[in-house]
Amino acid sequence: MIDKQVPSLADAVAGIADGATVMVGGFGTAGLPDELVGALLAQGARGLTIVNNNAGNGDTGLAALLAAGRVRKVICSFPRQADSHHFDRLYRSGQLELELVPQGNLAERIRAAGAGIGGFFTPTGYGTALAKGKETRIIDGRGQVFETPIHADVALIKAERGDRWGNLCYRMTARNFGPVMAMAARLTVASVHEVVALGEIDPETVVTPGIFVQRIVKIPRQPTGGGGFKT
Repeated sequence: MIDKQVPSLADAVAGIADGATVMVGGFGTAGLPDELVGALLAQGARGLTIVNNNAGNGDTGLAALLAAGRVRKVICSFPRQADSHHFDRLYRSGQLELELVPQGNLAERIRAAGAGIGGFFTPTGYGTALAKGKETRIIDGRGQVFETPIHADVALIKAERGDRWGNLCYRMTARNFGPVMAMAARLTVASVHEVVALGEIDPETVVTPGIFVQRIVKIPRQPTGGGGFKT
């Protein structure tokens, strides 16, 4: 019987090795798998390369992982925000490497990895420092930069519902990078708020098929200060 559920967050992140490339879903805090990131912090893996839309907020989640010195490199689109003080400190002191990727390129590089595409040409970044060292061409009269896929050892993502086979659906904007990251990693770990019986999720609403998911862990929904719940 296929059952990809694991009993705890510690089990969900077990075996993630030092030096691993870890994709973390989320757009800012929307859809960020905070509990899985916290479990990775407790697990102790070091020298990580983190792929995310940004480089952490405040003192929790990804920011806590950076503050603990567990991250060697960040690949992201928006590293600096008003509360990205841990990233700023580490980057300015030379303790953290940054690969800055425009957001559309980031999503497409991750998607390319999952789709088995060897790379693609894009006009985004042409003629800027982001194109340094990369192949460029003029295609149909327009400058283009060759971008390569981003593969990962692990993807940590957050979904709304799942079943024991690992089929997932998401809640509104919490979906963001989760589906493409699940396809681009050797090991995909998903946290969900609800685990339902096989067949309860309409196949037409499955966004991430279970073939891309290896572990699923149920977590309670956390209330917000305004009386609602986090996405």
